[in-house]
Amino acid sequence: MLWRHGQTAWNLENRFQGTLDIELTETGVAQAKRAARLLAGLSPHAIIASDLRRTAATAAELAAVTGLPVAHDEALRETYAGEWQGLTHEEIKARFGEQYAAWKRGEPVRRGGGELETEVADRAAPLVERTVEKLPPGGVLVVVSHGGTIRTTIGRLIGLAPHTWEALGGLANCSWSVLGESVRGWRLLEHNAGSLPEPVIGDDV
Repeated sequence: MLWRHGQTAWNLENRFQGTLDIELTETGVAQAKRAARLLAGLSPHAIIASDLRRTAATAAELAAVTGLPVAHDEALRETYAGEWQGLTHEEIKARFGEQYAAWKRGEPVRRGGGELETEVADRAAPLVERTVEKLPPGGVLVVVSHGGTIRTTIGRLIGLAPHTWEALGGLANCSWSVLGESVRGWRLLEHNAGSLPEPVIGDDV
């Protein structure tokens, strides 16, 4: 399960955060508390999180209700977006119009001189897979990260071509996506969810 952090002031301002270390708002903390109570019902076996404050604080709420430790790793940080960081989307379009348009077209772009989305997937997806390998059979891992990093990680794990990753819709603050393993690899079971997953009966019939 990949869980996005709670609300920050910069989310409200539609401002690119990237790797800048922005704290949760009071609303963000409340979102994390509510979601943690739900996610605890899945009896997770492990929690890993980005080491930035907004994700660390979100993960801490799940740790508080489960008693699990949180392993923080910078590999789960948001995409480093160079000169875009701290700017609103409107400011980025005004200053980096063609670069912004190319990114929206799905072209590989170093936004503001930062990371490619494939480079984010290169660091985040292997960490998720290595951690899953350590779980008991049927174990549940909760990954607390950022919207862009979660999208690229899902795209990589389920085998989508990088230029199609934008087809995965965004995650609301403190919403999550659920992946499951099958004999043919990873499957996306739920996306941008805010409630516990229901069993799927009669799949593909």
